Amino acid sequence: MGVRQRRTAAGTGTERWRGPGRKSRCSSKPRWRTSPTSGLWMKCGNCGEISEKWQYIRLMDNVALKGGRGSASMVQKCKLCARENSIEILSSTIKSYNAEDNEKFKTIVQFECRGLEPVDFQPQAGFVAEGVESGTVFSDINLQEKDWNDYDEKTQESVGIYEVTHQFVKC
Repeated sequence: MGVRQRRTAAGTGTERWRGPGRKSRCSSKPRWRTSPTSGLWMKCGNCGEISEKWQYIRLMDNVALKGGRGSASMVQKCKLCARENSIEILSSTIKSYNAEDNEKFKTIVQFECRGLEPVDFQPQAGFVAEGVESGTVFSDINLQEKDWNDYDEKTQESVGIYEVTHQFVKC
């Protein structure tokens, strides 16, 4: 899984994914669940320290910032420089990855990053796909191995998501 980052003055990060591979017959959409199912490695924007373990953020989490400056999906104090950093999932930016997006990067979610930068992503469970021709819904897809396969009874064909990759792009 390769990661690429760019930066602007606004500091908002955009996560772009390359989704289903050439043989895909499904459209997929990330489902943000109540339990953490995908991890992010985070880097402190102040000192460059990278987290020691996967960090999990959830759409439904809302943590207050110090001094009443608002809230974020995750607030974390850097272990090296002690700076309080935060990241917010921008719920209005969550998009589906469809069959016509196959083999292309597409922005599927954006984060507002305040001192934290995501540097790697590990998909796990909680994704949903829909058969392009049949409309069959496949739920709770685990993408930890970067591939997923199943059988669509309606079309009597194998379906799958292959070679999942992603990139982070700062905008």
